[in-house]
Amino acid sequence: MIVYAVHEGGKYLPVKESFKIKPEGKRGIYVNLTNRCNCSCVFCLRSKKDMDEDASLWIKEEPTVDEVKREIDSLPIDMVSELVFCGFGEPTIRQDDLVKLLKYVKREYKNIPTRLNTNGLGELYNKREIAREFEGVLDTVSISLNASNAKRYLELTRAKYGEQSFEAMLTFAEHAKKYVPNVVMTVVEKVEDEEEISKCRALCDSRGLKLRVRTYEDK
Repeated sequence: MIVYAVHEGGKYLPVKESFKIKPEGKRGIYVNLTNRCNCSCVFCLRSKKDMDEDASLWIKEEPTVDEVKREIDSLPIDMVSELVFCGFGEPTIRQDDLVKLLKYVKREYKNIPTRLNTNGLGELYNKREIAREFEGVLDTVSISLNASNAKRYLELTRAKYGEQSFEAMLTFAEHAKKYVPNVVMTVVEKVEDEEEISKCRALCDSRGLKLRVRTYEDK
């Protein structure tokens, strides 16, 4: 699926099916740009979640910008509460296309909030500061903090860039604060205990960042 909705219990559904099951109420719609990722997190649903072929986030080919635009244009726009670039990969691996699409959404559907879910390693991958490219087109960025220190972070994420990944992710968050109104760091419940989550909270406080504890999904 290129675009999809998330239902209770972490169920991913095509948009039409989502509105058949639950016709009332606005909802967030997710955009799946790529299955490529520069992390291999031990808790990631990519290796845990079984999905029917017609409701799978595994895409056979990455969609073009025009294909994604058509998918967005086909949405019941009045029922979309937020457009989230997420999916089963790291969206900033397609940074140029991501920014093109964010600009398109803000031009054509300026009242729809936009969000990016990211591992925060886009500046390492793209070898440039990318946060400034989100100015005026991205309302929220949710960054996977995952741990309070580089050693634990690498154990959990198995990021391809090694221990430098942790500081690079935090640097991206600090860059993003200059250009994106809402910057949120996340950790996953059950993956970390309360002591580690408290350390993550203290780390975020020290850098002027907000922390959210995400619900753990195991299926």
